[in-house]
Amino acid sequence: MKNIIVTGAGGFIGSHLVELLVNEGFNVKAFIHYNSKNSWGWLEESNIKNEIEVVSGDIRDYDSVFEAILGTDAVFHLAALIGIPYSYVSPLAYIRTNIEGTYNILQAAKKLDLSNILITSTSETYGTAQYVPIDENHPLVGQSPYSATKIAADQIALSYYRSFNLPVKIVRPFNTYGPRQSARAFIPTVISQILSGYSEIQLGTLTPTRDLTFVKDTVKGFLEIAKSTETLGSVTNIGMGDEISMGNLVKMIVDIIGANVDIVSDESRIRPGKSEVERLFCNNKNILERTSWAPKYNLKKGLIETIIWMKENLKIYKPEIYNV
Repeated sequence: MKNIIVTGAGGFIGSHLVELLVNEGFNVKAFIHYNSKNSWGWLEESNIKNEIEVVSGDIRDYDSVFEAILGTDAVFHLAALIGIPYSYVSPLAYIRTNIEGTYNILQAAKKLDLSNILITSTSETYGTAQYVPIDENHPLVGQSPYSATKIAADQIALSYYRSFNLPVKIVRPFNTYGPRQSARAFIPTVISQILSGYSEIQLGTLTPTRDLTFVKDTVKGFLEIAKSTETLGSVTNIGMGDEISMGNLVKMIVDIIGANVDIVSDESRIRPGKSEVERLFCNNKNILERTSWAPKYNLKKGLIETIIWMKENLKIYKPEIYNV
């Protein structure tokens, strides 16, 4: 596993993963969604941009995926549509990107005989916890079109392991946060509104709980899962084994910043009732026992680093606009 391709490399988690892999001595090819500006996303300003090979293409296009994978030993597949609210608007876009895109990776990897294929899942595939902490045997429930497409992609990937002995590993991160996260995600939404001086911040439902992992710990989990032989052909959670409600998370952020704000409920930010995932709480026993992964960030430390970064980059956020 010397030559690695990362799909979705210009995104939030993908860009951090590329940087980690380069710093660990791997040869990295970054697969970026083709665009007319030739933008590399978050890798544009990265200090390792001159140490990677960047390939533009479309994960929905088998030909561009096959050509990109040529010459690599392993693929870390992160390219996906991830915004849950937009999956209500265009479910078909999620089917084409998340399901067909994963098929393209698997089929190309099969033909090219890759030695390690990591497929990125999500804790949203579990739906609201039926028991806690949630282990990898928890039932899968598609409570949004997004989570349904990720369940389908995971199952197709596992079928390739069982049918063709393809060396597939499913990486299932619980909620990841940190620098570079999308403005539509909960933590950047809260921080950007507070730092912009708003006395009232617009938010959705505050009762759900989440298990939050700092992005640098998440990408280290990807690497450790890739290195392990015990994770082959199975799902591995990445999470902290802890949970916090969205309401208490807001209070924690407000206390760290030292702000005084009121919270206003915005109906447009609230999921349909049957679609809201009320509780996510990770059982991380497998990753702790099967790999050398050990998280370095607790929630407060991670939030402080995120807030510092957002203060320096606030101009890229538009907190006055809620974009699904």
